[in-house]
Amino acid sequence: MKKGLKIVTIGGGSSYTPELVEGLIKRHDELPVSELWLVDIPEGEEKLNIVGTLAKRMVEKAGVPIEVHLTLDRREALKDADFVTTQFRVGLLEARAKDERIPLKYGVIGQETNGPGGLFKGLRTIPVILEIAKDIEELCPDAWLVNFTNPAGMVTEALLRYSNLKKVVGLCNVPIGMKMGVAKALDVDENRIDIQFAGLNHMVFGLDVFLDGVSVKDKVIEAMADPENAMTMKNISGESWEPDFIRGLGLIPCGYHRYYYKTQEMLEHELEASKTEGTRAEVVQQVEKELFELYKDPELAIKPPQLEKRGGAYYSDAACNLISSIFNDKHDIQPVNTMNNGAIASIPDDSAVEVNCVMTKNGPKPIAVGDLPVTVRGLVQQIKSFERIAAEAAVTGDYNTALVAMTINPLVPSDKIAKQILDEMLEAHKEHLPQFFRSVEA
Repeated sequence: MKKGLKIVTIGGGSSYTPELVEGLIKRHDELPVSELWLVDIPEGEEKLNIVGTLAKRMVEKAGVPIEVHLTLDRREALKDADFVTTQFRVGLLEARAKDERIPLKYGVIGQETNGPGGLFKGLRTIPVILEIAKDIEELCPDAWLVNFTNPAGMVTEALLRYSNLKKVVGLCNVPIGMKMGVAKALDVDENRIDIQFAGLNHMVFGLDVFLDGVSVKDKVIEAMADPENAMTMKNISGESWEPDFIRGLGLIPCGYHRYYYKTQEMLEHELEASKTEGTRAEVVQQVEKELFELYKDPELAIKPPQLEKRGGAYYSDAACNLISSIFNDKHDIQPVNTMNNGAIASIPDDSAVEVNCVMTKNGPKPIAVGDLPVTVRGLVQQIKSFERIAAEAAVTGDYNTALVAMTINPLVPSDKIAKQILDEMLEAHKEHLPQFFRSVEA
């Protein structure tokens, strides 16, 4: 008889791991984890050892009976796991820096999960996550896969469409950030706020907002129309919204919508930043360097507050919350990426969407919202087409499919520019895109 839960984290050497460990420690009464396996690749071994040693100190200080294992052998780790979390970056931050810099040369936004950068992150990531899915099927077929690897929507789409796994949930910290932003704007405790989320990952809208069960959407929209209140994410510049636009939209956009509704300003901001402080990846490399120096301190046995400078604050806490809700069959409501199954009428039933779900031991049950408002429906459908064609390109390695995906993305202005960016980025990421080069070499 198993004595406790086994959780495996792929990409365990991530700077976010201490937050995950903190989340498991504080929920140990309801989530009896006995083993945490942190898995990484040889290039990440040094970081894995630093983070893993900190994780062991945290567990020891908290006095909880969690064994922390560090390994480079994914298959050894996965055997009989109950939950597998994925938080890896194929090509590390160097690849992200290329995703951000190359499109800028062509006057196109370079961003980790949107536009050409998002496409290439998906092309590198999807074949790897499908290999992991095969290992899960073989070694721990009953485990839940909780994916935070970006682009989370596209990756969840690929898992639902091209793997045999049924127990898959995609998770993102954007809805939590939106909820906290709303609470701050209204100056209330975040636990009193509920948002009706619907859309896609990094393309999610708050359709309504409730304070103690009463709709306060109009009040929140007025707060967002105030330039002093630019609710955004750590990794997105807080360019304030055109007040009349937000009032007309009548919905709560997420920080990433700035790339679509303020494309020109965001491009100018990125071009300027790339000349001064560097792209976001280059800034993050510096933040990570400082974090890992902190993590090395043998006296440190808690998650350091500096971790919140990384864009993904709170997401590991959301992961622990999600795992606990599935394990304990809580029936609480959380926004996750899952199979649509009719929740959003404007999106195919078999596609991944980001929507509020009731969390049960059988996984997320999406809450139906009907059609998306016509103001945003087309944009969401266009991004869904992009995600689906991109996932197909990742799996097939077909150049023409990748070119169509690049061209239909709203941030790319023409097929000619799409082809130029595609060719340069394929070359830049060649070592991580074998599927596109097999036929060429053959």
